[in-house]
Amino acid sequence: ASSIEIASLDNWEAIETAIQACTACELSQNCTRKVPGTGNRQADLLIVGEGPGHDEDLRGEPFVGRSGQLLDRMLAAIGFSRDQVYITNIVKCRPPSNRDPRPEEALQCRAYLDAQIALLAPKVILSAGRVSAHNLLGSNLPVGKLIKQMHQLPGTDIPVKVTYHPAYLLRNPSAKAIAWQDMKLIYRMLQ
Repeated sequence: ASSIEIASLDNWEAIETAIQACTACELSQNCTRKVPGTGNRQADLLIVGEGPGHDEDLRGEPFVGRSGQLLDRMLAAIGFSRDQVYITNIVKCRPPSNRDPRPEEALQCRAYLDAQIALLAPKVILSAGRVSAHNLLGSNLPVGKLIKQMHQLPGTDIPVKVTYHPAYLLRNPSAKAIAWQDMKLIYRMLQ
């Protein structure tokens, strides 16, 4: 995207239109539907995942499969419903075979995410999983290390809390205790 396009991403409609029209990387050629994001556009909590999966690609909405159901339960445990938060991903198109998005693909999508963050001005960002954390923080440390401390979104004063991706928790239920501590911390930060 050119800087002219990026500069015009100053409202939700412009962002959605730009995402729907985007052909900046090869992900756009293979996805069924773009997945810009969903939820409350005045939310205090922004949740950023990695990229749409099979179910998300069909519905055009993030976190709707099994991991989305777990995310909903995690939010409910701290008294939040899905429509009180804003949920999006690092990339807005499904990577083939649910592979991780490549760095260049994430980079092409970054203007959309930055524009969403600027409009939302969230109190806290919850980064779900390695791909999300590495892209948001510009880090390559293991998620297990990143979870242990609070971070700030580079160039802003917005706190970023890294947690395990719900898909990881489905495969590794023993990590749910750590994710629960993360959710309780999020709850305290939002009070």
